[in-house]
Amino acid sequence: MNKPNRESSYRWYILILAALTNTLVSAVPSMCLPVLFNDISRDLHLSLVEVGLIWGIAALPGIFTSLAGGAIGDRFGPKLILAGGCLLVGVVGGLRGLANDFTGLAAAVFLVGFLTPFVGMNVIKTCGIWFSSRQLTLANGVLSLGMALGFVIGSLASDTLLSPWLGGWRNVLFFYGAIAAALSIPWFFTHPAPAPAQASLNGPAASSGSLRQALAHVVRIKNVWLFGLAILGIGGCIQGALGYIPLYLRGLGWSGITADGALASFHSVSMLCVIPIALWSEKLGSPKRVLIGAALMVTLGIVLLSVVDGVMVWIAVCMAGMVRDGFMAVFLTSITETEGIGPIYAGTATGLVMVFSSLGSLLAPPLGNSLAAAGAGLPFVFWAGLTVLGMAALYATQPRRPAFNP
Repeated sequence: MNKPNRESSYRWYILILAALTNTLVSAVPSMCLPVLFNDISRDLHLSLVEVGLIWGIAALPGIFTSLAGGAIGDRFGPKLILAGGCLLVGVVGGLRGLANDFTGLAAAVFLVGFLTPFVGMNVIKTCGIWFSSRQLTLANGVLSLGMALGFVIGSLASDTLLSPWLGGWRNVLFFYGAIAAALSIPWFFTHPAPAPAQASLNGPAASSGSLRQALAHVVRIKNVWLFGLAILGIGGCIQGALGYIPLYLRGLGWSGITADGALASFHSVSMLCVIPIALWSEKLGSPKRVLIGAALMVTLGIVLLSVVDGVMVWIAVCMAGMVRDGFMAVFLTSITETEGIGPIYAGTATGLVMVFSSLGSLLAPPLGNSLAAAGAGLPFVFWAGLTVLGMAALYATQPRRPAFNP
């Protein structure tokens, strides 16, 4: 087999490893918390607002490290950052199981939030290196599929299966931490990037002072700021709702396993739809229309959750969930393919956009949860309102042009 063919085959191994990293390092250890919050809040004597703060506080350091993680990936390449990042996220994620009060758990969750963006930004960067523009939406779709799979596993298995089996929520967090740390091994032994991509890593974006130069270049691009506002609203809505749904449904009298199943259905339909949405976006040739349509579906589903009960809850959850990861696949590709970005600046640009995502994820859960005292459905109304901000920002973005060639 000649070298181009070997590289072509190897990129699919890289994609599978990247998707598993999203599943086991980013998604499962995060999404296990909402379904474990009932036990955690009882053991640590947490209020609903404190639960919202813990769910949102992981996003606080991401305001800073999302940009740093992307820029460092642009400067040094993602391989060693992913190897070290998986190890550290696993170790610190396991430490959450040692918490004995609100402060200890919040501190551990904060540290996980500090480290996770280094992994997430460089997984995205890796796909930008190994896949051409023609394949990038599909590759990002597979990455989003990995996230969706992790969300399903985390929400469906953590409380009803693993917690009884392993002996409580603390051991579940230890278990997930060990798995995440183990992913550092295959990343350490991955091959170098293909020659053209390696040259780009050693080119303008990797020169002396390049971190500052790359950021100075990216901040001048209007679409980057608009994408940031979009994900602040839409991402904040989803983050707030996901942390609240299991507690909300238990408050309506649902059993724990049924409430967790509703959350898992959100991620299950998302997992089923992510690749079709990514492929449809490429066929349609209008990512902007796909993104706005997906945001509208999220809005309608979340609004419905504020007023419905019974079987309609499942319908509302599935409406909001079916587009979540498909939206992210198209959204991440749109950032990379913005004129002036491309694979060279993909890490910095995505990192800057994810600063806004972290800000939304930090503020939306506690703000929404605080409204529950006035009405259990009011948090959903607030979070749905955030998606209106996101849709307005998406509408203002300029259509993508051919991929940037440095």
